[in-house]
Amino acid sequence: MSQLGYTVTRLLQIIPTFLIVMAVVFFLIRLLPGDPASAMLGDRGSDAAVAKLYEEMGLGEPLIVQFGLFVRRAFAGELGESIILHLPVYDVIIERIQVTVYLAIYSAILSILIAVPLAVIAAYNRDSLVDHAIRIVAQIGLSSPVFFVGLVILTFFAAKLRWFPVGGYADNFVENLTYLFLPALSLALYQATILVRSLRSSVIDILKADFVEFAEAKGLGRTTIILRYVLRNAMIPTITLIGINIGYLVGGAVITETVFGIPGAGRLMVDSIFGRDYPVIQGLALAFALLVSLVFLLTDLIVAWLDPRVRDYRS
Repeated sequence: MSQLGYTVTRLLQIIPTFLIVMAVVFFLIRLLPGDPASAMLGDRGSDAAVAKLYEEMGLGEPLIVQFGLFVRRAFAGELGESIILHLPVYDVIIERIQVTVYLAIYSAILSILIAVPLAVIAAYNRDSLVDHAIRIVAQIGLSSPVFFVGLVILTFFAAKLRWFPVGGYADNFVENLTYLFLPALSLALYQATILVRSLRSSVIDILKADFVEFAEAKGLGRTTIILRYVLRNAMIPTITLIGINIGYLVGGAVITETVFGIPGAGRLMVDSIFGRDYPVIQGLALAFALLVSLVFLLTDLIVAWLDPRVRDYRS
């Protein structure tokens, strides 16, 4: 299968996944006790507000018609209005999701920069003191909750040393490299511990391959062998793992954004849950599902580019 055909196939696979998520979100609201419009508005709902929301959601129509209306509006970006913020849900999510995506990408890059050198060093020094030290540190990091690591980093680097801001978010891309460094690092450290273990095993297996021995026999330098032969092949399972963990990064951002006071989608989700802002919760659930699906798609495309056999196997 060609790269284009594989891409189209993977894109089409996102549609049923997204529809299932939409169905789950739709029916969860209908499982609330009493009338959904009254439950969503709670004590803040006047008779006029309840009647307006009742009409917007089409609650007088059959359930299947309501779901069709929900799907049509969701694809059109008409997700209703936030009960707390009194703003269109679509606009609120677009503004906040950019912060979370920035944080997730930032932390993913940091985790790769941390994990790759450590994994290569551990693999080339297999069963040595250096290897054991790296594996022990990785195990400690794997056992430490993200919120605890975040608090330790925040206390030491921001409150004590004052090297970085305590929290917040700037409007400038470059400034955010500083503002989001500590929260991105707290997420990256956990991810790096997982990647180190996976990549170390992959590098060890690749080092035993015939083409690596042939490259060494040709007299190529170690750096060239690592970059051209070892990492390209060893990174294939690791990239898949990174893609899977991007979903964790999005979920982990809920806690991290709260700890560091970052106005992202994760913090918006927490505020919306406590405020029973159901339209925003619905919109965020759909946004997270779409975001994770696109990350998985990108991961599969990168893996298929690195190893074309994947396209034929999955076709």
